[in-house]
Amino acid sequence: MALNCPAGFDTGYLRRQVQATYERVASEPHGEYHFHRGADYACRYLGYDPVELAALPLISTERFAGVGNPLRMADTDSVVGPVRPGMVVLDHACGAGMDLLLAARRVGPGGRAIGVDMTPGMRECAERAAHLAGLADRVEIRDGLFEELPVEDGSVDVVISNGVVNLSPDKARVFAEIRRVLRPGGRLLMADVVVQRELTLEARSNPDLWAACVGGALVEQELMELSASAGLREGRVMQRFNCFYATTAERKVAKDLFVHAVNFFARRPD
Repeated sequence: MALNCPAGFDTGYLRRQVQATYERVASEPHGEYHFHRGADYACRYLGYDPVELAALPLISTERFAGVGNPLRMADTDSVVGPVRPGMVVLDHACGAGMDLLLAARRVGPGGRAIGVDMTPGMRECAERAAHLAGLADRVEIRDGLFEELPVEDGSVDVVISNGVVNLSPDKARVFAEIRRVLRPGGRLLMADVVVQRELTLEARSNPDLWAACVGGALVEQELMELSASAGLREGRVMQRFNCFYATTAERKVAKDLFVHAVNFFARRPD
């Protein structure tokens, strides 16, 4: 199940379309899109703490376009366990860095928070946000793809991911990279889009729906299978979010698909 797009699908065009979409979010966060954005959405739909987000720079929170709340698993579930001071956290496809900055606060001055993103505008916003938040001493932003993470093997305690794995046409490679960079015992805290049943060929062939985080969405069982195939264990869905409620993306797909998001946890074996 390495490729989740139709045969002959132009993956290069898809990547350019995705990058163009998020460059526009970086420059026009209040424009019209197929998906929700911003701190109010994050609090109302995804359960983020409004006090925590109010303390972050607007350049980061206004451009937030995640679909779940990965750090909530660490904050609230004893099985998952907390993000502790001194840890190294990687946010792959970090966007403008809202989750990254929240992680940086948790790891403290002795830890590191690494953000990887392919979109120059988003990287610039994340770097500015880290400086404005007073967290530049522990935050590092790198140019790269989540299929080819510019991170050393076994160097990361926690990988966080929010609404981006669905954007990749090679999801098996994304999960393999996650396992590669995690230390033994390291954890994946991922939020991503899922559907109730397999998308139609028409939906999978629409690059605009891919860029809106819908066209490349998996069913939950596929998410667990990909994780296990990459060598991650304990994979489980922890929470569900109706992140596309009343969006144009929701209206473009059949209602019985129930396009939504999940918080998903897995661990690299010791």
